[in-house]
Amino acid sequence: MKTKKSATVWHASIPMFFLIVGLISTIKFWDGQSHLPILFAAIVAAAIAILFLGYTWVECEEGIVENIKMAMGAILILMVIGMIIGTWVASGVVPAMIYYGLKILSPKIFLVATCIICCVVSLATGSSWTTAGTVGVALVGVGAGLNIPAGMVAGAIISGAYFGDKMSPLSDTTNLAPAMAGSNLFDHVRHMIYTTAPSLIISLILYALLGLKYGGKTIDTQGIDALLRGLESSFTITPWLFLAPVILITLVVMKVPAMPSLIIGTLLGALFAWIFQGKGMTDIIAAAHFGYKSETGIVVLDSLLSRGGLQEMMSTVSLILIAMTFGGIMVKSGMLQAVANKILVFATNTGNLVLATVCTVLAINILAADQYLSIVIPGRMYKEIYGKKGLHPKNLSRVLEDAGTLTSPLIPWNTCGLFMASTLGVATFAYLPFAFLNLINPLVSIFYGYTGITMERIDSKASEKESAATTA
Repeated sequence: MKTKKSATVWHASIPMFFLIVGLISTIKFWDGQSHLPILFAAIVAAAIAILFLGYTWVECEEGIVENIKMAMGAILILMVIGMIIGTWVASGVVPAMIYYGLKILSPKIFLVATCIICCVVSLATGSSWTTAGTVGVALVGVGAGLNIPAGMVAGAIISGAYFGDKMSPLSDTTNLAPAMAGSNLFDHVRHMIYTTAPSLIISLILYALLGLKYGGKTIDTQGIDALLRGLESSFTITPWLFLAPVILITLVVMKVPAMPSLIIGTLLGALFAWIFQGKGMTDIIAAAHFGYKSETGIVVLDSLLSRGGLQEMMSTVSLILIAMTFGGIMVKSGMLQAVANKILVFATNTGNLVLATVCTVLAINILAADQYLSIVIPGRMYKEIYGKKGLHPKNLSRVLEDAGTLTSPLIPWNTCGLFMASTLGVATFAYLPFAFLNLINPLVSIFYGYTGITMERIDSKASEKESAATTA
């Protein structure tokens, strides 16, 4: 048996170098996706572990399997989420949320309304990209008609879009972060309210102040009106459709586990599709499996509503599996711990630990250019440290989203930054100063770390009782 060597930062830097170069080259120059460069970096990591650190392939494979096990809960939930999105669109639940969200548009508070509309749509869909690529594009056009700087409008859109991407149980990152940290979905969502709600309120105040000079102008709402007419002609829009999200929220408050709650939400979507939209079982099954296909003839609306389904989640699932493969090898070989040890020298208290986590997440968003890796890798790095400090895992999952999810669109070469800039037609550095939620939220998280506000600790007595019950 080979004698194992301790991994160093230099060992870890080799697969990280291939990861960064591969992601940038594939995404920026070859119009590819993140999957293959991450897989290649995993191969390099395995080669380093086997050739230089004395590990066998069987041991690397064990690390991969152990890491993937951690994400299986999130993967199963993502599959159900695909079905709930498909049935909620088919039933008119998502269209109703978008419809009433668009209704609140007011010329006097355009930037505030833009942020709120994108909050509503992203909460309904769980997708910042879908929100920006549909309603966001329409709002950029409206803002241009008002002569509002495109950077301001794009900043408000991105703030609203990433509010839902962060807070919606339908979002993949919202499911991934607690899976990495060891918390559960609904505890994670509830805990994020403490940092996200004040950040959103501050952002809306800033947008209101910015919008004062544009408040007296007349707004051309033809694009929004076209969307409203398209929704009215394609769906039966009624407030009764809000029963589905209300019931789901009630289940969250009652602390019903995520999987049963989301399955109930899917069944409600199927039932409402039959009751309110007259859909047959064939259409409902197709929406749940393949997603809803909108054919209104309005390009923006069809793009917004043609989504969901079990199959739509398979690309995200495969990306998570590949990222977990890379992370598993890095963890098993000790390379990730070598990097963590260097950073954790500075984490002498809770505030420094949160700051170190935020800086690590931001660094991976910058270097690896991928939102998922910025959650997966630090989640694995810091999970044990937060436990040793007596901090509840939901503190870590919150910081991962406060820093990882929200900073990703602020980096020009990150997958999210590239998408937002190209979709909205606004350069990243033009909208960055106005993406207030994305800038403020990580700072609030750091502030809470140093002050101890809402930094919940592990209840040792409860843990002892649970352990004793399990033993008995």
